[in-house]
Amino acid sequence: MPDPFSESIDLESIATQVGTPFFLFSAEVLRRRIAAVKKVMPGGDVQARYAMKACSTRRLLEEVREAGLWIDAVSGNEVLRACRAGFVGGHQPPAILYTADVFRDNAIEVILSTGVLPNIGSEAMIEQLVEAGYDGPIGIRVNPGFGHGHVRECDTGGPSSKHGVWHESLEVARRAADAAAMPVTLLHTHIGSGPQIEEFNQNMARLVDFFGALIPDYPDLEAINLGGGIPHPYQPDAPPVDLAPLGKVIADAQSQLSERAGRAIRIEIEPGRYIVAPSAVLVTRVHDIKSTSENDRGPGHKFVMVDAGFTDLVRPAMYGSYHHITLHGASASAPTEPLVVAGPLCESGDVFTRDARDFLEPRQLPTPQRGDLLVLHDAGAYTAQMSSYYNSLGRAPQVWADGDRLHLVTRREGLEDIVANECFEQLQA
Repeated sequence: MPDPFSESIDLESIATQVGTPFFLFSAEVLRRRIAAVKKVMPGGDVQARYAMKACSTRRLLEEVREAGLWIDAVSGNEVLRACRAGFVGGHQPPAILYTADVFRDNAIEVILSTGVLPNIGSEAMIEQLVEAGYDGPIGIRVNPGFGHGHVRECDTGGPSSKHGVWHESLEVARRAADAAAMPVTLLHTHIGSGPQIEEFNQNMARLVDFFGALIPDYPDLEAINLGGGIPHPYQPDAPPVDLAPLGKVIADAQSQLSERAGRAIRIEIEPGRYIVAPSAVLVTRVHDIKSTSENDRGPGHKFVMVDAGFTDLVRPAMYGSYHHITLHGASASAPTEPLVVAGPLCESGDVFTRDARDFLEPRQLPTPQRGDLLVLHDAGAYTAQMSSYYNSLGRAPQVWADGDRLHLVTRREGLEDIVANECFEQLQA
């Protein structure tokens, strides 16, 4: 399939207008991924929620809403951002689910003002809702005791995960909800996938048995949310993910759990990474190429110095994740050699070519020239949303490409954005 980022879009023209680095989103790629998810949804009482923590840019949220997906939000401000993008709060239907382990900042205020469904992760959160005067339905996130994320640092299920109510404590939380007269209308879990779709499907099937045993204790139950975790293949030679078996798993879950309940139970899933990861690239400019020589501390390397850093894309520095890198322009046909791609930050870890053990892993790339553009692919999920002001660098702009139309959807941030919340206000002693 043609790459819309390199074959139909003039990256140099965009760079001239907005500077580098910048994120470039493709509406075409995003729509393809949304369509792939919807294709395996059997219809009826099945719903996909977009896990907006992956990327919450308003234009992207509007696209998700227009496609008929609902939202999983994980903070009060995410709820408000979803509302600004046209999603409506309330319980019928619960188009916005607010899932959290801690009510922080404006979370409870937002729950009360928008009417979204709170999906709690502990008994104490029920007590906090009671104290705030909330008397509506709730969801309960359950840690079923198994599952894990795509890397060790993203453990979402099992005894080392902080998320949700431990399955052996679920009865205590249920009694607390009964005492507070809060009907539990949704049970939720997110156990991750591992790196392979086969493991994801196996975990989903395993959850059907787990929740089937719980249904009799929840007479108000309307939905079971099986979480997210559909993997995305970041390596360019990895085969595409086949979602067809997932469709059968979801259909079987809806049928079996509804039969167990004696009424229709809605089944939900929460794709985030799968939908948005390939929908954006991070474009950065080469500023220098420099080398070190081998000595008793280790081998030498040739470093390609670019203006994007882990302030823009932190995943390689955080857990050695892989992002495919291509060279854009005339130098793309140059001979390849092992290169280390590094950013501008005053941090030794500001390197994009790392392995899972946090070691430098030179990449075979064409030798660039100063001024060339490098493209870091699959940068739609957990990139712009995890960016920071470290080293007092403003966050990179985001450009939206829809066919031959380009729009700036977030502008580059400067000093005034960085210091906007600085103050010197006296507090009571």
